[in-house]
Amino acid sequence: MDYVDPANVVRAMIDAGKTKLNLPAARLLLRGAISGALLAFATSLAFASNAQGLPPLVGAIIFPVGFAMIVVLGLELVTGSFSLVPLALLGREAGFGTALLNLAYVFLGNLLGAMFYALLYAAVQTQFFRAAPTGAAALIAAAAEAKTLGYAKLGGLGLAIAFVKAVLCNWMVCMGVVMGMTSRSTLGKIVACWLPIFTFFAQGFEHSVVNMFLIPAGMLMGAKVSLEQWWLWNQIPVTLGNLLGGSVFVGLAMYAAFARRKIEPSAVREESPAGLPLEAA
Repeated sequence: MDYVDPANVVRAMIDAGKTKLNLPAARLLLRGAISGALLAFATSLAFASNAQGLPPLVGAIIFPVGFAMIVVLGLELVTGSFSLVPLALLGREAGFGTALLNLAYVFLGNLLGAMFYALLYAAVQTQFFRAAPTGAAALIAAAAEAKTLGYAKLGGLGLAIAFVKAVLCNWMVCMGVVMGMTSRSTLGKIVACWLPIFTFFAQGFEHSVVNMFLIPAGMLMGAKVSLEQWWLWNQIPVTLGNLLGGSVFVGLAMYAAFARRKIEPSAVREESPAGLPLEAA
């Protein structure tokens, strides 16, 4: 059968967390960089639809293409790892330091990939930085300011809002990881993970990897945002909120809800979240 029941999904989540912890740093960085770029592609595509006068809901329907590619290819997205790596810690498969280093490598890879695409995108949209941004590029620059300076105007309340929006975001993003594990077919994985990703993006919640593209791209295209403002008012609180949302509301919640059920070994396939062999994840 194509469907994988929740108990076996949790088993797959634990196995995926173990596998991630065994990947060498070079692979984590490379797979993370590819993921960061793919999510950046999807973000600029969603803004392109908004620039054409389509309702924002259309952009939310389009955006999950990036996440679907990441799931199907078994790449590394730090926000997804926030729900999987802690489960490996529960089984004492690795120490806290090893898990933290693993997440740091993926975070860095996502950042490099997203910023690389941001540079190329900004160069194209501004004729290699000789023209003012228009259309989707102008919307991205405005969004970069809203996601940093907008929170800064509110002070501590702004930080709290960014943090809570990040918790809500990664609650859905990590549900996308889980939903992708409920199917063994490529089409099933795409459809299943599409649902929660659409849900978070349509409501404007905060995703740390999306912002790794959106804010630097906006800065390159004229947004009046400094490096300090980017990290203080968005990247740091959003990353922490994503960590809480993914680890507690998805990883630990799914473990508590389903891990106590008997799991038939024959029903568990040695696969990554994308359905690929674990050693290839």
